[in-house]
Amino acid sequence: MNQSRVIVQIRGLIRLTRWKEYIPFVVPLTILGALLAARPNGVLLDWRLVAVTAANILAVAYAFMINDIEDAPDDARDPARAARNPITMGEIGTGFGYAACRVVAAATLILYALGGLEVLGIGIATLLLSHLYSWRPVRLKAWPVTDIVSHSLMLSGLLLLGGYFIYDAQPGIVWFVAACVTLISVYGQLYNQLRDYDMDKAAGLHNTAIILGETKTQWVMYLSIGLAGACLLAAIVQGAFPLWLGIVLLVSIAISTLFRPETDMRGTVTTEVSGGMQIQGVFVMNATITIWLAQVILVQQFPAMNEALMRILPF
Repeated sequence: MNQSRVIVQIRGLIRLTRWKEYIPFVVPLTILGALLAARPNGVLLDWRLVAVTAANILAVAYAFMINDIEDAPDDARDPARAARNPITMGEIGTGFGYAACRVVAAATLILYALGGLEVLGIGIATLLLSHLYSWRPVRLKAWPVTDIVSHSLMLSGLLLLGGYFIYDAQPGIVWFVAACVTLISVYGQLYNQLRDYDMDKAAGLHNTAIILGETKTQWVMYLSIGLAGACLLAAIVQGAFPLWLGIVLLVSIAISTLFRPETDMRGTVTTEVSGGMQIQGVFVMNATITIWLAQVILVQQFPAMNEALMRILPF
């Protein structure tokens, strides 16, 4: 194999992971879960959070990789989707892609195991859903309800719980937060299905959007966002988050309004009014969680700082 072919395969493998599409939400969701567990229990964050964060990233990478491998024949029908899929473009072969998936799955399980038995269980569930979601003999994404449930769990709810169960096994009010992020993922999946509506219909899929129709799908999208907001409010009222974090949230929202993105999270031109708000929402989430993480790490490293902060901030 000549050097240029090796370079093409490496580039194709990196493109197969589609890492740019999920790193911005996988990392903060995992950290959020850990912070929600550590705060009320007085537990210190440690290296296990790094391991489980890496595991979550690899688990979602597996989901995207297997999806592009299994969808290659369908993607070949659309020039834009074909150009995005390295299997369709011939950069890597199907066998090579599957071999890479097996390596990723093995590394993922090892990293999840470092987080403990409960985290490993969550990780196994995440990997199974990631595989069954796209694998053609089952293909959960091709059927109504199962497409939405599997997608929202493997790309949201289970990621947060993976981070949480590192430090605590009794989520309590954190179930509201898990429900919130899962419902936001439901919105995201319905948005994606609306964007790909014509292509999926031509491929013979019977997913939720095709069964509901475009108008009803939009209604369910916005209902999901509304329910997510209600779950978040319930968690806030019950004290899941420190009060001072609300100030950070409001400032982050104000800053996000300075951006006017014309693409959605996938990098495609928005097909629906909420699409342009996706990047803004991810910015707000990342900014808020980063500040919270920084505060926790500083207090961990400099315990005396906690007493000073207690005089200033309403923890």
